[in-house]
Amino acid sequence: MEPPRPTLPEPPRDASEPRPAEFGPPPPPLDPEEDERRASFFRRRIAPLGAALIALLTKLKTVLLFLGQFKLLVTAGSMAVSLVAYASIWGWTFALGFVVLLLVHELGHVIALRREGIPASAPMFIPFLGAVVSARSLGDDALAEARVGLAGPVLGSIGAGACLLAWRLTGHDYWRALGFTGLFLNLFNLLPVVPLDGGRAMAAMSPWMWCVGFAATVALAVAFPNPVIIIIAIVAALETWRRLRARRSGDPDAAAYYRVSPRGRALVALTYLGLVALLVLGMHATHLHRTL
Repeated sequence: MEPPRPTLPEPPRDASEPRPAEFGPPPPPLDPEEDERRASFFRRRIAPLGAALIALLTKLKTVLLFLGQFKLLVTAGSMAVSLVAYASIWGWTFALGFVVLLLVHELGHVIALRREGIPASAPMFIPFLGAVVSARSLGDDALAEARVGLAGPVLGSIGAGACLLAWRLTGHDYWRALGFTGLFLNLFNLLPVVPLDGGRAMAAMSPWMWCVGFAATVALAVAFPNPVIIIIAIVAALETWRRLRARRSGDPDAAAYYRVSPRGRALVALTYLGLVALLVLGMHATHLHRTL
């Protein structure tokens, strides 16, 4: 039996020779007008849709970045939870007004932080504890911290004053009670102890007043036992100790932080004492005895 003979490759075919039948006839050349019609259809129909889709995705990305930066969804959700919590005590109408007053107060801090060039989150509400604003710092020095701290009670007092104006115009005690509560809320925040707003002001006025504020907070916790007061007293103890220890450490950065000009200290003192006086007088003038 003979071995199989090797098959030799076929010689290259000349391109001018006709193609074998098994490959079929060559495809017809494309019509230039057909190409133009296809390109025109793409430009008229497909391209605008793609551009619109890209624009939509860009806007959606912008909206998501906006929401992520200011945490509006967190703010709205925490407001809703706080509204339900306060409504269980005071009813929906008063709870809504109280939450709005908290929002106005915190927006004062947000505005002041952004004026200092510091990015700040939108307020996040904590039921029965108020609301907070997060930021990487409160300013470059104690004077900036005082401005940020006092901005909340300033704008919050304006909000309470708007409620009292509505009371004068309508004569409805709802606005009177809401305004009185707003005044008390801002006056309480002016206690000279960190982390309250009054403690921020003391950073520029007289940091040693933190000890006085802490003693007053402890006295309130003993006289009127309340979870909120107790939490504030605990946080105040830790924060006051940390700050006073930093001031006594001889750190030049800490010394520079609390170095405030006499003019700046006088402006902070005038704002602080003026706010306290106005809020006390306003509460005295609008006090309303609760009736069951």
